[in-house]
Amino acid sequence: MTKAGADLKDAVARKGSLAQTFKAVAWSFFGVRQASEYEKDVTRLNPLHVIIAGVVTAAVFVLVLVMLVKWVVSSGVAG
Repeated sequence: MTKAGADLKDAVARKGSLAQTFKAVAWSFFGVRQASEYEKDVTRLNPLHVIIAGVVTAAVFVLVLVMLVKWVVSSGVAG
C-alpha cells in the first residue's frame, strides 16, 4: 500500500466524538480557531465526519436564513 493510502486509512480510523466534530466545524464557520486547537483536531477527528458535519451545518445555516427572510417579508417589516 502506498504512503498516501496508509495515511488516508489512518485518518478515517480516528474516533473523534460527534460533539468534538461539530464544535470544530462551528469554530471554523466563525473563523476563530487557535493553532494548537486546530492541531488537536487534525490528529483526533475523522475527516469524513468533519465533511459530513460541515455539510449538515451549512444546510442548517441556509435553512435558518431562508426562514428568517420569509418571516421578515411576511411580517411587513421589509415593506
